[in-house]
Amino acid sequence: MGYYIAPRFLDKLAVHITKNFLKLPGVRVPLILGIHGRKGEGKTFQCQLVFEKMGIEVTHVSGGELESPDAGDPARLIRLRYRETAELIKVRGKMCVLMINDLDAGAGRFDEGTQYTVNTQLVNATLMNIADNPTDVQLPGSYDSTPLNRVPIIVTGNDFSTLYAPLIRDGRMDKFYWEPDREDKVGIVKGIFEPDGLSQREVEQLVDTFINQSIDFFSALRSRIYDEQIRNYIYKVGFEQVSLNVVNSTEGPPEFQKPDFRLSHLIESGNFLVGEQKWVENSHLVDDYNRLNRGRNSQSAPPAAETPISQPLNGATQEAKTNGFQKQQVLSPHLTLETQEQIRQLLSQGYKISIEHVDERRFRTGSWQSCVNSHIDAETDAISNLESTLREYSGEYVRLVGIDPKAKRRVLETIIQRPNGKN
Repeated sequence: MGYYIAPRFLDKLAVHITKNFLKLPGVRVPLILGIHGRKGEGKTFQCQLVFEKMGIEVTHVSGGELESPDAGDPARLIRLRYRETAELIKVRGKMCVLMINDLDAGAGRFDEGTQYTVNTQLVNATLMNIADNPTDVQLPGSYDSTPLNRVPIIVTGNDFSTLYAPLIRDGRMDKFYWEPDREDKVGIVKGIFEPDGLSQREVEQLVDTFINQSIDFFSALRSRIYDEQIRNYIYKVGFEQVSLNVVNSTEGPPEFQKPDFRLSHLIESGNFLVGEQKWVENSHLVDDYNRLNRGRNSQSAPPAAETPISQPLNGATQEAKTNGFQKQQVLSPHLTLETQEQIRQLLSQGYKISIEHVDERRFRTGSWQSCVNSHIDAETDAISNLESTLREYSGEYVRLVGIDPKAKRRVLETIIQRPNGKN
């Protein structure tokens, strides 16, 4: 099977790796190349093709190895694999690289709920130290003054903004955002379906039909075409006999005829895969479960909402004193003064705002849905979001939620609109 290597990808890796093995006077060469981009676009596989083409040996580290119950183990593992790769360069007399897959999954911090462990700190510090001193990488508890061969490090990930900023700065890490264009996709997909006899025109039409899908979609599509024959085989031998016939058969593994790889059949199967994707994207069942549980837990929380709230001034604006300074507050003509004052009271106490809605049917089960992507900590944002929510969901329940970010619990849940539109 003739796989396609994207020219841009080959150029970037070849230049970075070669540059690290050259002695360029007065030039500081970044040791790490970070390849990032959307999931499923073939970053790791393209790397493997480039390594094979250039005859490069690879030492692998997985993002899952960057955490351990024992503090310091992942950092030591990185140093050990680096030194092993440097020894390979010396012994084999050829280019070798260290590759860390899914670095952001193992060492990134995605939100305030992501645990930041000692190992995460040590992994970041170790990679920075190696990038700054690539020929002097020591193992804990021992020291060898013999300079090592410089080993280029290739890391992959989806979102490098989750990594420790000093690690990805220029000089330590060279960044390469990989997003295949149409020409790249056509070349890669043609390589995937090369044994199946698809013409150049059919490959282009298939790519154009699913132009927004990632590369792994087309690999999954080719695998899906075999499902019909496998299903027929299972029903033919019987569910009870599948294991014996496939795993430990004296007649050898079953053989299948070439499936139907006509373009119309591929598009039909592709549409089915897209439908499955949409089911996943639209279900959000875990959000419903979490909201229901939060709603139950908040009933036992201290009733912070019962804190007396002073009556605001009438008119379009009012002045409030904060730390001796005058702060202008803009009032909304569409919200009651009591609701606006509740928002101010919550924000002034350091709480954050969320807005939720639910229809009459789901109201009975407490399955509220969030109207905002993240918690709100600004008064103008809270008022504008609340106004737009009331307009968009005029026939549903809408409630204002106050959240204590430190205790991670709700301090207020108050319904400000009911299905009859009153608020």
